[in-house]
Amino acid sequence: MELKFKRITIKIGSNVLTKKDGSLDFTRMSELVDQIAELHKQGVEIILVSSGAVAAGRNRVLADKLDPVSARQLFSAIGQVKLINRYYMLFRDYNITCGQVLTTKESLGTRGHYLNQRNCMQVMLDHGVIPIVNENDTISVTELMFTDNDELSGLVATMMDTEALIILSNIDGIYNGNPNEPGSEVIREVLPGKRNLSEYIQTSKSSFGRGGMQTKTNIAGKVADEGIEVIIANGKKNNILIDLLTNREETVYTRFIPSNEETSSIKKWLAHSDDFAKGEIHVNAGASQALTGENATSVLFVGITDIKGNFEKDDIVKIFDDKGVQIGIGKTQYDSEKARRLIGKKDQRPLVHYDYLYLD
Repeated sequence: MELKFKRITIKIGSNVLTKKDGSLDFTRMSELVDQIAELHKQGVEIILVSSGAVAAGRNRVLADKLDPVSARQLFSAIGQVKLINRYYMLFRDYNITCGQVLTTKESLGTRGHYLNQRNCMQVMLDHGVIPIVNENDTISVTELMFTDNDELSGLVATMMDTEALIILSNIDGIYNGNPNEPGSEVIREVLPGKRNLSEYIQTSKSSFGRGGMQTKTNIAGKVADEGIEVIIANGKKNNILIDLLTNREETVYTRFIPSNEETSSIKKWLAHSDDFAKGEIHVNAGASQALTGENATSVLFVGITDIKGNFEKDDIVKIFDDKGVQIGIGKTQYDSEKARRLIGKKDQRPLVHYDYLYLD
């Protein structure tokens, strides 16, 4: 069997792993593990980002008595045990070891923590262990949550330099209309520079997840722009993973074609770090043009017009143009107090060096 990729991230959504009543679909889990085990046997390194813990632990009686955050924490604590135990037993039948990786958005906010997380999963892969990643909802609170596991899977895919991110949902891909209406078809390819599919996206969210198709397309576009192929496909279909990796022509899915531009590890981290920004850097029209032109430069003090917020050296800041539109994000070489004293001055070290700058 000739396979397309050697290292992939697979994200399995809640609606794939749960039945209509919200309980875990053990048959579907088993079928997906069968495929993952076959790919693993063929030498493919796999990182699994799995939803389903909250749905698995949901209790309708308790849900009516708890606020949303408390309910999520409780159901996650109960459901995560059920979910990972089921994965453990299913993979054990193939003599494959899996390991649980629980993370939070906050724990990936610094470069050091990000690298620690990456090293942990790299050690697992080096020893034939399949990492099963999920957000630690038992300690996450609303403002520090990932949008959903689509966002987490995008970060993991770029962190681990996987060749592809496969997002399994309960529909065949992104449609050019309402999937339930006749004549609507799956968009088969999304090219670089044409990632905006908002006109086609339905705004409804999944029954048991936090996000929807808009989140998936936003994450898919960003990850593809970082050089990783992204596939959105139907995880309810039998043999879907094998079909995708063996290029079965009749398989229906949406593919985000990756950009050819190379992106450094640091820039990949920055691309997913908007929520960790401690301040804002505003630049004039000339600096904005220099930053977004073909030969992008560092953020120089001579082009800065305003600095907002308080930050330390090595903190993350957002960069805005003269019209107030965000054009990038970067890591600072100064704290905010010193940086304000240097606004407009020439011949200074950049506030944000190009190597630590990610442009939208």
